[in-house]
Amino acid sequence: MRIALALGDAGGIGPELAARLLSHPEMADQDIVVIGSAAVLAMGARHAGVALDLPSVDADAAALPAGHVLFDLANCDPDAAPMGQSSATAGRASLQNFATALRLGAAGLADAVMFTPFNKHSMRLARADYVDEIGFIDAVLASDRSGREFNVLDEVWNARVTSHIPLRAVADALTADRIVDSIALTAQVMGAAGTPDPRIGVAALNPHAGDGRNFGDEDDDVIAPAVERSRGAGHRVTGPVPADTVFVRALRGEFDAVLTMYHDQGQIAMKLLGFDRGVTLIAGYDFPVVTPAHGTAFDIAGQGRADPGATLQAARLGRDLARLNPRQPGTAAAAAPLGAFAAAP
Repeated sequence: MRIALALGDAGGIGPELAARLLSHPEMADQDIVVIGSAAVLAMGARHAGVALDLPSVDADAAALPAGHVLFDLANCDPDAAPMGQSSATAGRASLQNFATALRLGAAGLADAVMFTPFNKHSMRLARADYVDEIGFIDAVLASDRSGREFNVLDEVWNARVTSHIPLRAVADALTADRIVDSIALTAQVMGAAGTPDPRIGVAALNPHAGDGRNFGDEDDDVIAPAVERSRGAGHRVTGPVPADTVFVRALRGEFDAVLTMYHDQGQIAMKLLGFDRGVTLIAGYDFPVVTPAHGTAFDIAGQGRADPGATLQAARLGRDLARLNPRQPGTAAAAAPLGAFAAAP
């Protein structure tokens, strides 16, 4: 079982986190191919105060050796990616690293894809049409179905119906079909992760779940019918539950997951609960994609202070999901030279 680890933004804490992960005793026997610039990884090792000695894999090779190896794309000079700042250089490298990891996953050369934190501003400086990771994955894989993001803690999972859109657009984006699909995918992914038939609390959109339509109609006209349809399909689902209490009820043991209607409705709660433990899982593809739920932390980049807790948790989740849901070995695509997977997106 192999993890493809794409180095994230070179100006943030990602290189340090990658180095800390690779030097962690729990990862000693884990096959990991690190994708990015050798110079950036070496910088991260200096910041982390660890010694790394990864063999490099040649672009002409048709297979990956076991253990920790580096696929050096030589695509980022740390001097051109200022520490603690967004830059087109770091964004361009992040995009290429991520695309390469995704292609290795699609070819069956990796069972899980992981990345250290990206900076969306850097990525937009390099690629103006970049919106988020899901859209990028869809484009790289030519996927006919978009994945969904989950935030994962031991205590509770969080899924969301909408993600990176303006708050003013959320109400119009909510449909019963979209909510039903989100509930079904949540149940499917959690079942694959070892929690069959999860109990899902569905957050309301408006204060007090609309308060009998005093504060909007979406909870009665969109969310409640979706919950009823999902119950009819056999899912253990409750809602709409007022958003100011749904996580309280989850932490008391009533729900295994909370489905929220928009990004910050869940993210704020999850990061308060476990900022240094939270993992973002992008599911719905042939392999799991994981990353620590926090960002690039420009304010402490280069200071050797990055906490690897969430990064280690992400690696564990990606590994465990891949083991619980084994894939068939790669087919003809996997016989191509590794360099064929490294083209810039």
